Amino acid sequence: MEYITTYPKTVSFFDGLKHRIDADSKDGVEQLHIVVRKSFEELMKIFKAEGFTRVKFEHKQPGQIGNGLNLKLKKPWEMHVRMVDLKKGLIGIHAEVEVSRDYLQHLFCQRTPVVYEIEEILKKYQVDYSIWHDKIKKNIHAIVDNYKVKLATPSIPVFAWKPMLFVIGTIAAFYGWKYFNTIW
Repeated sequence: MEYITTYPKTVSFFDGLKHRIDADSKDGVEQLHIVVRKSFEELMKIFKAEGFTRVKFEHKQPGQIGNGLNLKLKKPWEMHVRMVDLKKGLIGIHAEVEVSRDYLQHLFCQRTPVVYEIEEILKKYQVDYSIWHDKIKKNIHAIVDNYKVKLATPSIPVFAWKPMLFVIGTIAAFYGWKYFNTIW
């Protein structure tokens, strides 16, 4: 199952400057950040109400507040959200869609940042937000056009790693028991 979304391609800033968002096949599209003036606790309540759960193991970003959140989408995809402290009462929301952490392919899969999916949630809860371009250090005034982003399902069928650990642990215990029985 592939994941299809749209992502800003050309944006304009309040000073009239237009900019094309970088995209390439290796790095994907450059990350834009959604910025809100809400408390971390309020944002956590909103995301939890939408079905997001805490991520237990993750690589934390500099300035990240608390644990990240994830939302299961259609198998094998999930949306991963991190919040970072931007000072002055602002929180940056970084979101991306990737293969779920439940699968081994998560470690080396395609991923793409997402904006519109988070915008939809914030609009639903009437949260004011802006979109920030970190490279240029400006808020985006308008989105002129969009990329169509398509994440392909991994070519190798996805493998759930938790059941694999159980099988490996059982086999190791069996061979350990067999080994200790032969030396005693």
